[in-house]
Amino acid sequence: MKRQSTDLLEARVPREHGEGRDAPAPHAPAAPSAQGKEALRVLVVESETRAADSLVQGLRRHGYRAQSVATGSAALREYRNSDLILLDLDLPDLDGLEVCRGVRADADTPVIAVTARDTELDRVLGLQAGADDYMVKPYGFRELMARIEAVMRRVRMQPALAQVITRGPLRIDAGTREVRLHGEPVDVTRKEFDLLHLLASQPDHVVSRKQLMTQVWEDSWSRPGRTIDTHVSSLRNKLGSSRWILTVRGVGFRLGNL
Repeated sequence: MKRQSTDLLEARVPREHGEGRDAPAPHAPAAPSAQGKEALRVLVVESETRAADSLVQGLRRHGYRAQSVATGSAALREYRNSDLILLDLDLPDLDGLEVCRGVRADADTPVIAVTARDTELDRVLGLQAGADDYMVKPYGFRELMARIEAVMRRVRMQPALAQVITRGPLRIDAGTREVRLHGEPVDVTRKEFDLLHLLASQPDHVVSRKQLMTQVWEDSWSRPGRTIDTHVSSLRNKLGSSRWILTVRGVGFRLGNL
């Protein structure tokens, strides 16, 4: 499968004589970055050298600043310098899903899984691990470009959330990821913090279950189920009152005020 994907990609992105993994692309048109000012920095995580070289060269010809690494551990060291990650899930040292979870636990860097794993369960697991999109090898290079542009459009459209939010005696600090109530720390999990911070960022507005699944669990495919209710119940217990998170039946939740 990997051989087939490599040949298909190279057919669309032919190699120039003497070009290697770090060779610059000549006369490449400028591509917008996540900030819209500089070329987008793309990290290719691919263990097969030919596939990585072809992909990096193709991205550079389209104006992207691309580099590649061959292992999951290298990806976890390098991803902070990237605006987007193209992640193969079949890596020699770490499972790509673990790499995706590691990135997502620390940053919001967009991740597109590019893999030969093609079952519905594989797609679900990839998206649940934090991937923003999922492509199955072999694929067309133009489709990859379209998916990169679509993912980056969604990233740019997301409003920036306030770093510190105060709601009566409740204080939520996104910088330190701390929640304090009446000055005392509240021990919350990562998802509980993200859920509470999202609700607090839209005071007096109802946040739908679909939006919570998309922004907190980064899963726009699954139907909202008991996962949200379980986390809301846990937060209510930790905050000492059900009135901190109000249920709007048939819609979603909003933050209360005590």
